[in-house]
Amino acid sequence: MNQDIINLYDEYTHKPLKREEFLKRLARLTGSTAAALAVLPLLEVNYAKAETVSGQDDRLRTERIEYPGEEGKMKGYLAMPKNKGKYPAVVVIHENRGLNPHIEDVTRRLALAGFVALAPDALSPFGGTPSGDADVREQFGKLDAAKTRGSFVKAVDFLKAHSESNGKVGSVGFCWGGAMANQLAVHSPDMKAAVAFYGRQPEAADVAKIKGAVQLHYGGMDERVNAGIPAYEEALKKANVPYELYVYEGAQHAFHNDTAPTRYNEAAAKLAWGRTLEFLRKRLG
Repeated sequence: MNQDIINLYDEYTHKPLKREEFLKRLARLTGSTAAALAVLPLLEVNYAKAETVSGQDDRLRTERIEYPGEEGKMKGYLAMPKNKGKYPAVVVIHENRGLNPHIEDVTRRLALAGFVALAPDALSPFGGTPSGDADVREQFGKLDAAKTRGSFVKAVDFLKAHSESNGKVGSVGFCWGGAMANQLAVHSPDMKAAVAFYGRQPEAADVAKIKGAVQLHYGGMDERVNAGIPAYEEALKKANVPYELYVYEGAQHAFHNDTAPTRYNEAAAKLAWGRTLEFLRKRLG
């Protein structure tokens, strides 16, 4: 697909660009309103394809939980192996689409790999993630950044104290969640391993606060996010923070999201996910 179209959709999903303006500009790029409407389903996520690990998989235990946040109760989706034991724990952090079927599936993938995995819902202060994309975008714009970060730090605390956690906690986040994973690395001293997929980088001055290790995944075509790589890597080296950094050439922003048909890159996604599991097992085992 035309890179200008993908860049426009990226702008729409990450900046305050109204849907009417997005569709108008999409029509200009595709040549007509009819063509724009034909392209639109190829750009938008399709949660019908979200389930790669069944929510009824008998190898797992899953439940909806609540834990104390900065602004009251935080909702979350918890998944863990069926057999009781002591497992490394991971906070799974969603994109700017809220807690949705795709992220719940990623949470089950981690549980199947031997982790206690918790996906908090950042929109809990508003009652949880709504069904409409427009409502999700509006609510994200109303979040208090510091309080939201604090609620995710409390998710780390929740998992560290969980009866089936080995006490070692990591995180994996995507897009907005990748930025939050970087923030947890900075602001949670208990964060042993943070994995950020195409997430905005923390301020260079804050990098020295990181106590654990970070693993960073970027799509080679993602110019907006990638602009922050050099300063982040320089700060990581200066602070002697253990890190791994991978750029997947030809891959777009959101390349790991298999419900995003025009941006999903199967080869890059599988390679990055394998590296993620290896990194988390090494750092949290």
